[in-house]
Amino acid sequence: MMRQWTVDAFADRPFRGNPACVVEPFDTWPGDAWMQALAEENKQAETAFLRRTAEPDRFELRWFTPALEVPLCGHATLASAHVLFSELGSSGEAVRFQTRKSGLLGVERAAEGYRMDFPATPATPVATPAGLAEALGVEPLQVLSSRFLLAILPDEASVRSLRPDLARIERVSRGASERGNVIVSAEADPGGPYRVVSRFFAPGSGIPEDPATGAAHCILAPVWAAKLGRLELDFHQAYPGRGGDLRCRVAGERVMIEGQAVTVIESRLRLQP
Repeated sequence: MMRQWTVDAFADRPFRGNPACVVEPFDTWPGDAWMQALAEENKQAETAFLRRTAEPDRFELRWFTPALEVPLCGHATLASAHVLFSELGSSGEAVRFQTRKSGLLGVERAAEGYRMDFPATPATPVATPAGLAEALGVEPLQVLSSRFLLAILPDEASVRSLRPDLARIERVSRGASERGNVIVSAEADPGGPYRVVSRFFAPGSGIPEDPATGAAHCILAPVWAAKLGRLELDFHQAYPGRGGDLRCRVAGERVMIEGQAVTVIESRLRLQP
């Protein structure tokens, strides 16, 4: 039997942040259909699969939502590093993950939690796509296009109160970005512990709303660093009832993303690939 862990990523305690399942590392990859079936069975935003290499601190890494394999996932990368360090006893200060479409990703221990080294994703201002304001229920101040659409909203309350039409979001955004997913974001209210608040609606990836999204912050961090004139910022993803916290620092073409993680479930799979 194989082991699997459920980890709340970008969280300092259970039942916050974003859950990801991490499967015990393989020596050889199982079939894609098997990995997709397990991810659908888990019904978490992502299930992470690892393959050992000849180097003890280097693994191949793939991520599956319940619907498809994705090219980059931050919270499941954080969860994978947490499992290697906290559950499987990796004694080093860092691990490296070779991915199929996002290159080499590094994760190292930090003062609180872990620090991930991810590629920055440029975003370009575009005209507001027809129907986006109606799908969101609010008129964006600005829209930018990258892997996902990014809608800048007037204030934190606008972000928190959204009740979007997810089917319309997917239709409207699919033609304007890589996939039918939309980030919404605003500068946070003054005096709080974070400077920027966001949410991420991902119907194009089979996820109605993602609780805490590292890949979205590869877009958000450079945009808000330019807007606010600061390379390091604290972000809060305001998923109702959970919420996740990320500290991001823009370093040229990379984004360093810090967050904590906590294991909530250890389970055994009564099956083999």
